Amino acid sequence: MNISNARQVNLWGGVITLVTVVLAVIWAFPLYWGVISSLKPEDEVVRNYIEIWPENLTFQHYVHAITATQIGTWYVNSIAVALGVTLITITSSMLCGYALSQLRFPGRQVLWWLILASFMVPLQALIINHFVLVAQLGLLNTWAGIMLPQLIHPVIIIVYKQFFDQVPKDFREAAVMDSAGEFRILFKVYLPMNWGVTAALSIVCFIWTWNAFLWPFLSVTRTEMMTVTVGITQVNDAFGVYYARELAAAVLAGLPVALAYLLFQRKVTQAITLSAGIKG
Repeated sequence: MNISNARQVNLWGGVITLVTVVLAVIWAFPLYWGVISSLKPEDEVVRNYIEIWPENLTFQHYVHAITATQIGTWYVNSIAVALGVTLITITSSMLCGYALSQLRFPGRQVLWWLILASFMVPLQALIINHFVLVAQLGLLNTWAGIMLPQLIHPVIIIVYKQFFDQVPKDFREAAVMDSAGEFRILFKVYLPMNWGVTAALSIVCFIWTWNAFLWPFLSVTRTEMMTVTVGITQVNDAFGVYYARELAAAVLAGLPVALAYLLFQRKVTQAITLSAGIKG
């Protein structure tokens, strides 16, 4: 490579880097603006000009959100629902993926095609059916009612099946020769090989459930049973909207997910890559 080509490559690299930085700033600015606005007094938030940094830094809105609302209860509800959905979804998807991959039973192919076809039906199209069913079961305003419709994640089943398909058959044959049952083969042979996949899918499933809004909003009417994403909509005042208070509540609602992503960024990226590969 001569000097002119090297300079051209460096130039294009600099342009790409600059464009990437600009796009990153554009993407991150709303997040920065939301956090900074939550640290401003209300009169600064509603000014008709932009202030990149607050004149008077204050944490009063966070204090109000913590002390004057039921955000602690909403956190407990969100944690319980997210953990419950994650545990049930991962366990059932693992069992289903293993059965589809390693077992031969009547209707196996039909079940597989039904799971693939479920991608064609958006969850929002089933909201009415879900609401009627949950109401008839008497599960409105309960954790179970919030959790049940969120247990549908066919992509996790597909990821597990694809992984189990790639495990060499020799492992299964050796376990069968040792008279191991199917559950023992799954939990003693296959599961130890895919702890990374299971951890990645669990983290992403937890984040999906924590961020869910539409179904928890429709299935809960009692304030004390709301999840945090729904509960922050109740942070208002009889005399009007206080934007800084609502932004402070929104920051508190998104903080656990942001921390989870920062701590498990590699696992989250792995799970998204697996999901994107399946959907693609």
